[in-house]
Amino acid sequence: MIKLGILDQSHIGEGQQAADALADTTRLAQEVEKLGYSRYWISEHHAGKMLSFSTPEILIAHLANATSRIRLGSGGVMLPHYSAYKVAENFKLLAALYPGRIDAGFGRAPGGMPLATRALQENKFVDINKYPQQIMDFVGYLNGKLPEGHPFSGLHAAPSISQPPEVWLLGSSFESARIAAQLGMAFAFAQFFGTPGGETAMKHYQEHFQPSLSNDRPKSMVAALAICADTEEEANQLALSTDLFFLLLENGVDQHAFPSVQTALDYPYTENDLYRINRARERRIIGTPDQVKAGLLRLAEQYQADEVLVMSSIHNFEARVKSYRLLAEAFGLPDNQ
Repeated sequence: MIKLGILDQSHIGEGQQAADALADTTRLAQEVEKLGYSRYWISEHHAGKMLSFSTPEILIAHLANATSRIRLGSGGVMLPHYSAYKVAENFKLLAALYPGRIDAGFGRAPGGMPLATRALQENKFVDINKYPQQIMDFVGYLNGKLPEGHPFSGLHAAPSISQPPEVWLLGSSFESARIAAQLGMAFAFAQFFGTPGGETAMKHYQEHFQPSLSNDRPKSMVAALAICADTEEEANQLALSTDLFFLLLENGVDQHAFPSVQTALDYPYTENDLYRINRARERRIIGTPDQVKAGLLRLAEQYQADEVLVMSSIHNFEARVKSYRLLAEAFGLPDNQ
């Protein structure tokens, strides 16, 4: 049986403040830990008014302190913005505080609009082609093994740790899969983005994986948007918030909050809007526990993934928790984790 984890973007819901959304994120991490989920990852995005945070490392520390077993990770840190050395120091500290519970997931996307990227990279020249080298530098700092001839060879990244974080590369493209295979990194594909060619990208990763210090075999994960309820009708209604949120996001609308179901029902959709929503629904898994379980198992098989990260974007917190609870029961967690 596949492993199940959580991806939480911790958006501020309509009618909430950031503090409310963060409190919900903390409660959700505690609840899904009890349910037997294996990981809880949080994302990095910048400048959006609906965001309750932009610094996953800080929130990881808070969530790790509020839980006791579940692995906490970044899904993921947008490494090109930062120094690999500084990010390694952050994650080594997290690993020292919470041994065996920290994941370091990385992406190469900007995680925000161009103005935010310019601010993050102020007075810094960034070459996206150096992303693979940044990954190798990060791994080198974790293990104290930068190669001879490296400009920072011998530099210690404090503190010393006995259990380094798991390192994952995240992406929604063939290029991300290629880099992960070449570097011998674990790879997570963001299927919920809807980028075509995901199965081809994962197949390339599996077939071209090069063993490394981090992994001796491919280690794969797929992240999916799934919403579960007692009935198919209820699940489809809960998913209306997600439909509107992603529609407005694709339209470049700076949303102040994640919309409620009622706001989604009241929105004046055009025929083109409804067409786009129906197409987007094709990559989401929405329904009863049995339907969602079958969909996730089918997705894992298609992607040859060892694990699935589930993102249940639901405005009502209790309904969100119930979605994860129903799914855990359908999969028989925690017995199979």
